[in-house]
Amino acid sequence: QLQLVESGGGLVQAGGSLRLSCVVSGSIFDSVDMGWYIQVPGKPRELVASISKTGRTEYADNVKGRFTISRDNSKTTVYLQMNSLKPKDTAVYYCNTDTGRWAWGQGTQVTVSS
Repeated sequence: QLQLVESGGGLVQAGGSLRLSCVVSGSIFDSVDMGWYIQVPGKPRELVASISKTGRTEYADNVKGRFTISRDNSKTTVYLQMNSLKPKDTAVYYCNTDTGRWAWGQGTQVTVSS
């Protein structure tokens, strides 16, 4: 059974950086496109970054130029490097396939103070 375990969140001041990690159990990681999602209370999850199985990346406009998604297939892990963080980036961050078709993990909370 596939399992997603996110980590790396925390409290950071505006302008700071964090690196999130998501370890995916299961043997099909290198054959799927992955994504990072954010969720704030009262709103649905929103895809902010995706990476294809071949390494092509796409970003939502609100994170473009600040966030970088990457993957290490040997570690079945996808990363999200977040720089120049803003208070509006405060959210719970989740990873999943780029279409969100797996069961969701617990997410990791990112809080950016002003």
